[in-house]
Order: sequence, then C-alpha cells, then structure tokens
Amino acid sequence: MATTVRRTVLTLPAAPLGSPNPLPALRPLDEVHTVDERARRELPRDMARQIGYGRLRTVLPVRMLDGYGRERTPAGLDAVVIENDRLRVTVLPGLGGRIHSLHHKPTGRELLYRNPVLQPAAFALNGAWFSGGVEWNIGATGHTTLSCAPLHAAVVPAPDGGEMVRLWEWERLRDLPFQIDLWLPADSDFLRVGVRIRNPHERAVPVYWWSNIAVEEHPTTRVLAPADEAWYYGYERSLRRIPVPDYREADRTYPLRGEYPADYFYEVPAAARKWITSLDEHGRGLVQTSTDALRGRKLFVWGAGRGGRRWQQWLTEPGTAGYAEIQAGLARTQMEHLRLEAGAELSWLEAYGPLAADAGTVHGANWAAALAEVERNLERALPRAEVDAAYEEWRTAADTEPVRELATGSGWGALEVLRSGVKLPGTPFGESTLGEEQAPWRELLTTGALPRPRRVVPPGPSLTSPAWRDMLETAPADPLTEYHLGVAQWQADDRAQAVRSWERGLALAPSRWPLLRCLAVADQEGGHPERAAERWLEAFADLCQERRDDGDSWTAATAALGREAVEALLTVGRTADAREVWTGLLPAVQRRGRFQLLYARLLIAEGRPEEARAIFGRGFEVADLREGSEILNEVWAELSEEPLPDVYEYRMRPGGDR
Repeated sequence: MATTVRRTVLTLPAAPLGSPNPLPALRPLDEVHTVDERARRELPRDMARQIGYGRLRTVLPVRMLDGYGRERTPAGLDAVVIENDRLRVTVLPGLGGRIHSLHHKPTGRELLYRNPVLQPAAFALNGAWFSGGVEWNIGATGHTTLSCAPLHAAVVPAPDGGEMVRLWEWERLRDLPFQIDLWLPADSDFLRVGVRIRNPHERAVPVYWWSNIAVEEHPTTRVLAPADEAWYYGYERSLRRIPVPDYREADRTYPLRGEYPADYFYEVPAAARKWITSLDEHGRGLVQTSTDALRGRKLFVWGAGRGGRRWQQWLTEPGTAGYAEIQAGLARTQMEHLRLEAGAELSWLEAYGPLAADAGTVHGANWAAALAEVERNLERALPRAEVDAAYEEWRTAADTEPVRELATGSGWGALEVLRSGVKLPGTPFGESTLGEEQAPWRELLTTGALPRPRRVVPPGPSLTSPAWRDMLETAPADPLTEYHLGVAQWQADDRAQAVRSWERGLALAPSRWPLLRCLAVADQEGGHPERAAERWLEAFADLCQERRDDGDSWTAATAALGREAVEALLTVGRTADAREVWTGLLPAVQRRGRFQLLYARLLIAEGRPEEARAIFGRGFEVADLREGSEILNEVWAELSEEPLPDVYEYRMRPGGDR
C-alpha cells in the first residue's frame, strides 16, 4: 500500500491537566539532574564546559502545570496516523507531538512501550509529563515544557514524493523555533524523522535535544549501544565513567539488574555509527539510529527496588509491563548544552524500526560479538549510507510549505514572528493562531502600552526576553506593567531592579496579591524568611478578598498561593498563621493529596502527631510528587521509626531515607 496520513481520535483513560499555575515561576528549578562543582572538576574539559553552560535559573516565561489529579476517565485524544504496508505510526500532536505507538505489521509487534493511560506526573521542567512512546525533548536538561502542550501539525510533500507529517513550535525557554518531520517510504520498515532547530537571533543560544524512547522491559531485555564505557549518574549529583556492560558485579545493560534508578550515558566513539537498541530474549526489538550530529546515547532504568517499581505503577496502571528509556541526544550527557550561533541551525535525521538478531550472540558474554551482531543486522536492514542519503534528501524538503493543516499549536510563535519579522520557510506561525494570552502583548507591541484588564482575574503570563523587557521599560508605568517588568528583570537576574518595580506597582495596585507574592519570593531567595512569610500571609488574605468565584483560574491561584504561604509560615514557626491560611483554602483543594501531606506537616507543627499519622493511615496520593522528591519519607520519619509503607515509597537513590 502507498503511505497514507490520516487524522483519528485515540481514546484513553486520562487525568485532566487542570489549569496552569498563574503564579510566575520565579523560584530556582528543582532539578535532580545536576552535577556538583567538585564532581565537575574531575570531568573532561569539554564536558565540564558544556555542563556549566546554559543552565536555567527558572522556567520563565513558561507556566507550571501542577493542577492535575489521579482520577482518570475516558478521553478522546486527537491523533495522526502515518501508515504503509509495514508500519503504523500514531502521533499525538496535542501532547508534544509524542509518538504513541509504532506498530510493525508483518510481525504484529508493538515496538514501543505504549502506555494504556494518560497520567500526568511532575517530571517535566514545568510539571506535567506522562510516560510512554517517543518524546521530543528540547529546551534544557530534563523533560521539555512542551510534554503536554499542543504543536502545530500539517502534511508536507515528502522527499520521495509521498506525504510527510510536519510538527513545529516555538520553544519558549530558549526562544527557538523547531520542526520535526516524520515520513514512511512506501516499502520501508523504518520511520524517518528529520529535526531542525533554528536560531533567528543576533546572539548565540544554548541548545538541548534528547529523543526519549520508552521500550518494554523484562528480565531478559537487553539494551545495546556501540560503546565500551558509559557515564553513570545515580541521582547523587556526580558522574563517573564506568565499563560497559559489567559494573559492580552486574551486567547493567539489562534494565532490571540494579536496585535504584540510574542513567547510563554511553561513550560512543566519534567514528562509530550512532544507534541504540532494546532486544528481547529472542533477539527482537526496536532500534534507533541517526546521522552523526545526534551523537549521544543513553539508557535510563527504574531499577528493581521498591522506589523504582512504585514509580512504574504510579505512571501507568497495575498489571502493565514496566519500561526503560533508550535515548539519543546532541551531547554525551543530558547535563550538557551546546552553543548555537546567531543565525545558525542544527539538523539531523533519525530512523526507528524493528531489529532481529541472533539471540544467543546478543545475549552472550562476549560484548564485542554482541555489538558486531547488531551492527551487521542493522546494516542489512537499513544501511548507514541510506540514512545519510535520506538526510540529504530531506534537507531539500525542509523548507517546503505545508499543504494541509492537521493541528494547531500555540500563538507564541506568531507573536515572535510579528515582533521580529523573522522569515521561517516551512514553519508558518500565522497571525490566526494568536489567542487570548497573546492579546495584551500584541497591544503592547502595536501601541506601546499594556491594556488594563477588563475584569478582575489573576494576571496573565509574563514575557521575559530582552526585546519584551525593553518594551515594558518604556511603557506607561501602571501596576500591571510594573508586575510584568519585575518578572522580566528577575529572569534577567536583575533582582534589585525587579524588587523596585514590584514595590512601585504595589503602591498603586488595586490587586495587591500578585505583587506581594513576587516580593515574598524575593525575600525568601534573599535570606529574609520572616519578611517573606509575612508577605505571603498578606498576599493570601488579599487574594481571598478579591477572588470572585471558585472557577478554574481563581481555584488554581488560591491553591498555589495557599500552599506557598503555609510552607513559608511553617518554616518560620508561625503555626497559628499557617492554620489561618489552611482554613482559607477551598474544601476541594484541601482534599487533594498534596494538601493532605501539607496538613500532616501542619498537624506535626501543632504537636498533634497522631492525627498526622492518621492521614497516612487513611491514604493519600500526591499527584504532583516531583521526580527525586523525598518529602514523603521525610515527613514519615517525623512520625514513626517504622519503615516507610510501600504505598509512599518513591526514593530514587541509596540513602534517600533521610
């Protein structure tokens, strides 16, 4: 059959994402993938330099997504299916362009780990993320802020004359447009994926990319990549070079032969073909290969311990297979960022498909023979020269304009194109995509002033890039403008000026709580916890007076500000004030798992440990528990000397019980 592209609806049990957190993300990233300064000094010079380059302080201007829960109901997800007589590829453009399924028709095999549910969890840089399929990670170390965001999608003529699906968006952490082109030649077992990142600015920009591929894991699953060494990261803020496959008396290429979650970044030789594969006991599975620009390869494992198994269950549903992640990136490790010069672009081609090899060899004790067996079979299935040729052919089609729209992303790219006038052939960001969030910024662009809100609502999202900051500095200095200007100055690390802007806005603001909250964060980060707590208390009281209803935006604001206020007040021992804030939360918010944990902390502070322990006994689920967080065992340790119950066990490292 000829390759076809069609739209469909995929129905999955899904937990709604909820409203974005309206409080600007001013506080530093709580990112587990970091390397401390002492460990960095022991790394190769180029790796240490790239680890130190381009690290984010915050996720501004992106908003946090932390309003989801754990209750799933059937939901229809817009999907795009690319299909020939060999493969059927299902893509979710509304969820970061995730490849949900890669089904090999001749064998009836699903090549990916296909999650049967859509359950957000706090793994993305801005919160909500879900497991399974192939995820495209752009921006900075960690899962992209676009994990649960819509991308633009359209049909474009493919290099072979057929149809190609193009996904594109404006990545806001780095202010970069990117595209992902997916196509299937009519007789091919391999999906081709062309990726391009463009820097339209007059300055160099840090760039990051990892393609994250979830594959089923079983006791006999083995992951192979062309390397004899790897950089091991065990969530203890250090990287160490280790041999492959054996480390600490276990073959670490089998994902279940370790207790704790871990990353293995393979040291792939520069001249070697770039690939990674996951093969079952019969020597069959998925292989990913690419042109040489995508140099890095990685295995992530959850491990066989209690914490890793609990995370696996948390991200899907009981009775399903576990998964590991095989990944491909621009650098050797995910802690590194590359430098993309002004006006430059990066591009490469990836290919995904089935691989079959001799089981005895790929699971044998001779690692070199296992790699050679994979190399031979990969070359037979998809020659390296063919991948390089496909890349060159795709480059001739990368600027081709879309011919049929499939899905619409955000309006932020259209706003940036309107502001800068940049030309981006092949990825149109049309003015028709501008929406409510972009409207005030478009008015600032055209009139030089932000419009006054027509109704009392929490402030909309801020823009923080130098160009928008300059416009805010010359706009009329009303309280809302001062609020957004302060956020932009804070992101530029001009913290003293940000505080001055927020203080100026506060003097005349009819709505005080957004500015008070910003000043509270500034006090907290500046080492003034008592003053910060007082401002949080005042901000929450002002919000409770101002809020008009229990609609989504006001509920999100009340929950986010109330949580911060209680935590800040408990930190400085103001238990009675923390109780006052707690009583001001909406009952539906108080019942959420995150807030039940917060209530247990309040009860402990009030000297009521038995009541706090009763909360654990009744059971609760912290829907937005952060990857690597140890708050559950920290609170439990204040209540009991007994082991942490399994239902609350999420530790990702040895010694993570204190």
